[in-house]
Amino acid sequence: MVQTIIRVEHLTIGYGGRALLKDLSFEVRRGEVFAILGGSGSGKSTLLKHLIGLNPPMSGHMWLDGIDIATAQGSERLSVLRRIGVAYQSGALFGSMTLAQNVRLPLEEYTSLPEQAMDLIAHMKLDLVGLKDFADSLPAEVSGGMQKRAAIARAMALDPAILFLDEPSAGLDPVTSAGLDQLILRLTRGLGITFVVVSHELPSIFNIADRVIMLDRYTRGIVAQGRPEELRDHSDDPVVRQFFNRQPAAVEAP
Repeated sequence: MVQTIIRVEHLTIGYGGRALLKDLSFEVRRGEVFAILGGSGSGKSTLLKHLIGLNPPMSGHMWLDGIDIATAQGSERLSVLRRIGVAYQSGALFGSMTLAQNVRLPLEEYTSLPEQAMDLIAHMKLDLVGLKDFADSLPAEVSGGMQKRAAIARAMALDPAILFLDEPSAGLDPVTSAGLDQLILRLTRGLGITFVVVSHELPSIFNIADRVIMLDRYTRGIVAQGRPEELRDHSDDPVVRQFFNRQPAAVEAP
């Protein structure tokens, strides 16, 4: 039986009393790659920030591995936050630190492991993403794709059950992007990690995503959810078909 690892119910989120997304409900299954899609301004990154606990919701609930992150406090909140890892769009690596030192940071912050053990774990995580020979390199000395891989290695430092990736393919060439897709599939199939990916890169989504939700800035909600191929080929919603088939918006004649 497939287990649910994230459950969102009637979630409304926004800033300053203004709701950007309303009444969202969806589930993420353990061990799948789940994508959050939508056009610019649809609220993808805003939803991600709420799912990882950076912002409180206006209403509704978000259960991560059985704990409601919207209401959890103290040690319970810390416990659920340690079960997730996040890799941001820019990579957010510290430029004055080597890749290995960047990966070590969560271990230094949240564990009391000996120095040698932290070094070993950092090198193991870099090996998992194909960067074992670049552990002593600075971020500026490696490519953009390698920086993204290093960010994923750092996100995995504490062995999280869920990895959140914000626009992982942004700014990458097609070959590098395809390699990153293969890495995500290898990690979820080999280690059972659940991925929640924010993206608008359709080729990548069709390569890696088991299921998706699509957000819409005008309805301020979810307009579609399911397997990406089914939404592309069988959706009755013209907005959904337009997005998945990369059709331009209609332009009115002057």
